[in-house]
Amino acid sequence: MGLRAIYLLGAIFLLSAVWARFFSVESGIYFSIFLLSIYVVYQSWNQYRLLKALKENDLIGHRRGLGMWRDIFSNLERKSKGWRQEILRSELEYNRFIQAVQASPNGLVMLDEEDQIEWCNNICKEHLRIDPLRDSRQPITFLLRHPDFVKYMLKANFSESVNLDFMGVNGNLMLLLQVFPYGENRKLLLSQDVTILKKNESIRQDFVANVSHELRTPLTVLNGFLETIRDLPLNELERKKYINMMSAQSSRMLTLVEELLILTRLDHSPILPKTSAVKIAELIHRIVEDGRGLSNGNHIIRASVMSKKNILGAENELLSAFGNLLTNAIRYTPEGGTIHVYWEDTQDGGVVYSVRDTGIGIAPEHISRVTERFYRVDRSRSRDTGGTGLGLAIVKHVAMRHSALLNIESTLAVGSIFSITFDKDRISKEEGKELA
Repeated sequence: MGLRAIYLLGAIFLLSAVWARFFSVESGIYFSIFLLSIYVVYQSWNQYRLLKALKENDLIGHRRGLGMWRDIFSNLERKSKGWRQEILRSELEYNRFIQAVQASPNGLVMLDEEDQIEWCNNICKEHLRIDPLRDSRQPITFLLRHPDFVKYMLKANFSESVNLDFMGVNGNLMLLLQVFPYGENRKLLLSQDVTILKKNESIRQDFVANVSHELRTPLTVLNGFLETIRDLPLNELERKKYINMMSAQSSRMLTLVEELLILTRLDHSPILPKTSAVKIAELIHRIVEDGRGLSNGNHIIRASVMSKKNILGAENELLSAFGNLLTNAIRYTPEGGTIHVYWEDTQDGGVVYSVRDTGIGIAPEHISRVTERFYRVDRSRSRDTGGTGLGLAIVKHVAMRHSALLNIESTLAVGSIFSITFDKDRISKEEGKELA
């Protein structure tokens, strides 16, 4: 570009010399001044265009001028396009990174060297009640005042994490927090919702404790009976009495183990395929006969099979679930009470199995928990009637495996209704017979 300017100036002086030769020296000087003025004005105008384009950051799409200015504007336009592409790529990568961080189920807070909030993702609103816009530049300990977290920050041993309870907007979350130093005295605070993990751990601990307790009681009784038989002189009638008691306790333990194995199998089994049809009328007939045998004539037990529909599922599981509901009704209904088993259609094309009794009923605060493992409304009564506390848990799992819904309605001193509602997709095309 420098050679072009030299050539242009040389051409101006050459033209001025030719002009002076044909006319006069004085006119040649004026002619050269005129040409130089045009050259200076042209250069100034292009410099103005360049400064304006740089100031407005608008170097693309303009007329490029002549000579070296054409090269200048062309090169700047090419570089500007490259820079713009780099900026767009950087913005796209930044936006993708932010979207990925925002999609994370974990909270992320960036802190400066004074532990002030520089940035945080949206999940921090739910975890730590920190607003990304409102709380920017605020000290983290001013907003997160949990005593354990304040001690954690003061101790500055960030190789360990800290557990915080009663967190979140509603105070129902358990969080695991840890700080990771980076850069120049900056910190990254991560929060993880461990509420479900903690609850599962608590359930596991309760489960182990309940199983241990349920097994310890009959084992203690068995041990006592064995010591009695070993140490005391007993006649044949007394010995037979103790042996019968020991047999009852061992049967109780065997029932508990069998039901635990059933629950374990149901827990790890998917929803049943709709391949095998179960004849419900025959199933209910078997259940009611077994129930009458268990009641030993102490209750009025009726069955009304008002639907011909059969179910696609597992017969042994349905037998267990249906039988458990009737057995519970017998155990918790006083002598002389009435228990009615129904199999009837629903308005939406499905079918429902229900057991209605005139028993002692369940208080409202217990209804939502009676399907939990080992949960008993009255522990002493449950043991007296031979219950393990697993029956309704099995019923719930069987219902889930058959895409059905277990519903419980109960009123104290009036009675209860336990029902399992099956969707129309579970109905077999093969119909059975009605019984009343």
